[in-house]
Amino acid sequence: MDTSAEQAPSAGKVGLVGSGEYLEAMAEVDRELLTGRPPRAVMLPTAAAEEGADRVRYWIELGTAHFDKLGAEPVALEVLTRQDAERPDLAEQVAGAGLVYLSGGNPGYLADTLRDTAVWRAIVAEWRAGAALAGCSAGACALTRVAQDIRNPSRSTGSGLGAVPGLAVIPHFDRIMEWVPNIAELYLSAAPEGVTVVGIDEETALVGNSGQFTVAGRQAVWVLSEGTAPARYDVGEVLAIG
Repeated sequence: MDTSAEQAPSAGKVGLVGSGEYLEAMAEVDRELLTGRPPRAVMLPTAAAEEGADRVRYWIELGTAHFDKLGAEPVALEVLTRQDAERPDLAEQVAGAGLVYLSGGNPGYLADTLRDTAVWRAIVAEWRAGAALAGCSAGACALTRVAQDIRNPSRSTGSGLGAVPGLAVIPHFDRIMEWVPNIAELYLSAAPEGVTVVGIDEETALVGNSGQFTVAGRQAVWVLSEGTAPARYDVGEVLAIG
C-alpha cells in the first residue's frame, strides 16, 4: 500500500465503480462526484495501456464525450508507463482537477505503474485537497488494498494504491464468476487481515469517504465473508468500511 494515499479529513469523495465508466448509466454518479468541485475531469487510461493504442484512444474519446456532456473540461493524461508517470509535465496537468478518474483494464498494471510516481503524488495531493477520486473496474481495484492481475498474478505485486486501504474490490460482480469461477475464494484467501472484500455489480458504485460509503447506480454491492453467503446492499444503503 502506498501510505501517501491515506485519506486526510479534507479529502474528496471516492467512487469505486463496478463497470460503466463514461456511460450514461453512471452519469449521475459522476455528477455527484463533481458537485461543488471544479468542472475539470482528469482521465487516466493507464490500465488499458497493454491493450494497445486503439483501446487507449477508445477510453480517451469516450471519456471526453462523457465529461463534455456533463459540462466538465476533460483532460486526458496518457500515462501508459512508469516513465510517463514520472513526467513533470503530466503531473502538472493534475492540478485544478475536480475529479480524477482511472478507467478499466489491468488493475495490477495500473497500480504498479502509478505507485510512488510524480503523477500519483500529484493525484493524491489534489484528492487530499478536496478533489474527487474515482476508478472503474480495474481502476476501482487499484484504489483499494489489492490490485492483482487475475490473469497472470506473477506480473504484478498484487498491492493496490491504498486510497481505501480497508477494502479489496471484485468488479463486475454480477458477471465475473462466469469468467473466473473461483474469484471470490481467491480474493478472500489473499486479502490481508482487516481488509473487507466487496463485490460491486456492473453499473453500480460505492461512493463516499472517511470510511462511510453509499451504494449508487443500478444494482447492488456485496460484502463477502468466508463460509457465509455474501451480504447484499442495495442502492441508497450505507456501508461503514475501508
